[in-house]
Amino acid sequence: MLQKKRILFIANEMSPYLELTEFAEIVNKLAIKSNDSGFEVRCIMPRFGTVNERRHRLHEVVRLSGINVAVDNDDYPLQIKVASLPNARLQVYFLDNEDLFKRKFVFHDEQEKWFEDNGLRTVFYCKGALETVKKFGWPPDVIHCSGWMTGLIPLYLKTVYKKEPVFAHSKCVYTIGQPTFKEKLGADFLKLANIHANIKEKDLEPYKEANNTGLFRGGATYADAITFGAEKVDKKLVEEFGKIRGKKVLSFNAESDLTDYLQLYTDLSK
Repeated sequence: MLQKKRILFIANEMSPYLELTEFAEIVNKLAIKSNDSGFEVRCIMPRFGTVNERRHRLHEVVRLSGINVAVDNDDYPLQIKVASLPNARLQVYFLDNEDLFKRKFVFHDEQEKWFEDNGLRTVFYCKGALETVKKFGWPPDVIHCSGWMTGLIPLYLKTVYKKEPVFAHSKCVYTIGQPTFKEKLGADFLKLANIHANIKEKDLEPYKEANNTGLFRGGATYADAITFGAEKVDKKLVEEFGKIRGKKVLSFNAESDLTDYLQLYTDLSK
């Protein structure tokens, strides 16, 4: 019997837990449709303080918790919680940390002020997601990253985690979505993002703007395939990645029934 192909969705938003853009609902539909189409599916997202644990029935996965994620010589404990996606037999894993995610707001405080540690939170989330998959011991055939906060994952897969057995055959899809913030991730973002000696200075070049566009650009640069997840995306990114040699690209299609995504996953996992 052939083993099911495995798809891992790593997102910073997903219905019904957090909806910042329209793509939150698409991630939900993609996960369910992939699962119904014979793929084995798991999902990962941050456990922002706005995610209601009681309503969504989150509970801690003790066997997976206890990982420390090192960023810039500091260790941050990673707590992992899980919930079942409503109306689907699907597990969604939530990455949590007391200092970084237990807030009543997502990226801005009650005065709409940008959290100064959003850069650190991004690096922690990207590294934590990949460490979680290692702890699963669950090798994904396709990793679909969506949301600017996942933008470092394609780079890490091509460098730091390149020789990890669990990712040996993984292909990465990155979705460029609509811009959602205008702030910078801080002058120290590239330093924080450089989590290993395998990453060279030139590898971080696409991220140098340290803003929404920079994270999208970096994710698309290192992904094996690119999709556009919104009608209104940065025009520079459409010109840069709309047609790129050697990569499969899916344009945004508001009328899509998502079978084009399933075909992309099938092609990449061959």
